[in-house]
Amino acid sequence: MTPPVPSGSWPRAPWVRRLRLPTQPLARHLVLALCGAAILYAVTSSLSPYNDFEVGEIALYVIALAGLSLLTGLNGQISLGHGAFMAVGAYSAALLMTHTHLNLLIELVAAIGAAGLLGLVIGIPATRLKGPYLAGMTLLLALALPPIADKWSTTFGGDQGLTTTVPSAPGSINPEEWLAWIQIVGALITLVLLANLLRSRYGRSFRAVRDDEIAASLAGIHVARTKVIAFVISAACAGLAGAFLGLSTGVVNTGEFPLTLSIQLLAAMVLGGTGTLMGMWWGAVLLVYLPQWSTSLSGDFNLGSGASAYLATIIFGVVLIVVMIAAPTGIQGGLRWAWRRVWSLRSGPGDGTPTVSRHPA
Repeated sequence: MTPPVPSGSWPRAPWVRRLRLPTQPLARHLVLALCGAAILYAVTSSLSPYNDFEVGEIALYVIALAGLSLLTGLNGQISLGHGAFMAVGAYSAALLMTHTHLNLLIELVAAIGAAGLLGLVIGIPATRLKGPYLAGMTLLLALALPPIADKWSTTFGGDQGLTTTVPSAPGSINPEEWLAWIQIVGALITLVLLANLLRSRYGRSFRAVRDDEIAASLAGIHVARTKVIAFVISAACAGLAGAFLGLSTGVVNTGEFPLTLSIQLLAAMVLGGTGTLMGMWWGAVLLVYLPQWSTSLSGDFNLGSGASAYLATIIFGVVLIVVMIAAPTGIQGGLRWAWRRVWSLRSGPGDGTPTVSRHPA
């Protein structure tokens, strides 16, 4: 006999009530990743090649934003130089593609390693800096990297840059969909690894250092080492995203990694929800589509070339202000609040009848 549904509760079939995610973090995250992969496969299979290209760009920005969310949201270190880490990863992969014939996986690992090594170099002195001083240091990195690539133009290609190639797509799959799936798989693997990391003792150490360094040190946490680990992981994620960006554009040059990219990454992370991983999908969507919307608006209102060039940044700033007023915890935090609000209204006592506990002691 089916038990009665408590007053005000959602009516659910018995098989729905038996559905539960695995309690083990790795298994639970893998299940969620597989569900996300199935949804994205259905989406990319029904889109045009150009839209597949955009989905791939969203996936690569998710990787960069997830690493930045770990560094800033969970460890409390502000970075304005993640565009530089992306450039290091992109140039590392492009150099290997130009001078060697290695497997794409090896080239991506090299990009991750190069960006992670730079993150180690920057992260060690960064342990003594906080707040605006750390932001200024990473900002100098984003400003100093392009001149280095231009100075050694014979190695890095100068303004023309270095070309990148994508492995041939199997069967009749179009190249854009194939590249999008390479980037989607990279994003899902990155999110699964980061989600498990954040559920481990390292994730607890990141949060403890962010909340109070003195208390974390008294609890036995090596504060400096924890900060460096967070910086290296975040830089490695940016390096992988940069390598994917180089594959998307087909060429790697300094014009692909301006200072505004680092600022937009930080703003997109705040918009999505600082410290979350799922929220980075919202930030990546805005990063990809806001420039297109600004171009469309400039055409509709016949704005001059000078105004349209900065319209995307202006719109990004306006969206950031609106979201921070309406949802201080970002889009993901706002959605969570709305869901909890709706659920509390639906599951509360509607006629004075006390709600029956589903998990009796």
